[in-house]
Amino acid sequence: MNKFSLFGKFTVLEGERDTMVDILLEAAESMKNLDECEIYLVNISESEPNSVYVYEVWSNESAHQASLTLEDTQSLIRRAKSIITGMERISTLKTRGGKGISANSY
Repeated sequence: MNKFSLFGKFTVLEGERDTMVDILLEAAESMKNLDECEIYLVNISESEPNSVYVYEVWSNESAHQASLTLEDTQSLIRRAKSIITGMERISTLKTRGGKGISANSY
């Protein structure tokens, strides 16, 4: 099994973290229809009031890239653009397995 995983950070305008969380939770909801997206978690840190972290696990990198072209995804990106002040890909990982990950190889 070789899954594609991302751990990313969005920095947003002061006071807009909850808005960004809501947008990303909508993204997570839309990912429920994509079998290739196995995990999409939205996280916050109490010590970083203007940051939102996202952890994603995909069947492969191509599936992740394809998701970025979907109309739902594009609409959410347009909504979020005005409040995002920075984006950082903290890490790209190769998930090997664990609780919550299907054992199927792609």
